[in-house]
Amino acid sequence: MKQLIYTAVLFIGISTLSFAQEAVEKSAPPSGNAVVGDYYGSDVSSAAVEKAISVKKLENEFTDQKKVENVAVKGQVTDVCEKKGCWVTIKTENGSSFFVKMKDYAFFVPTALKGKNVVLEGDAERKITSVDELKHYAKDAKKSQTEINAITSPKEEIRFVASGIKVVN
Repeated sequence: MKQLIYTAVLFIGISTLSFAQEAVEKSAPPSGNAVVGDYYGSDVSSAAVEKAISVKKLENEFTDQKKVENVAVKGQVTDVCEKKGCWVTIKTENGSSFFVKMKDYAFFVPTALKGKNVVLEGDAERKITSVDELKHYAKDAKKSQTEINAITSPKEEIRFVASGIKVVN
């Protein structure tokens, strides 16, 4: 009887450890070097790569509307969510950052994407991001507590929801 109890406890312990390890693995960004031609989510077509516009040109598309659908945007990745690879920021022409989330949280990108030039395909929307959400992203980016505490007002910005991201050079 004791042997049966020890076997059951050992089985439960190993099972728990196995599931815990799986949870840790799922919470980390995918591995990979993010080399030219790699894509995440849906593959971005050659035609989309050729017609991709800059973030500045995208900003000009928002004169009369709040949303731009099915657009391809090019830029350099300046930051990647260190926790899961679930968002990136793109450098804009004026030095600010352009925030990109993955459509339906369906794919993630490796941290090696940082510094790479990419083409994003998806939808863009002008919206106001709350203080809580801004602080959440700052925590994901491992900003200092001082930087997080300095976030005190919402931010109006263009948010991009990518269906695909392709490394171009």
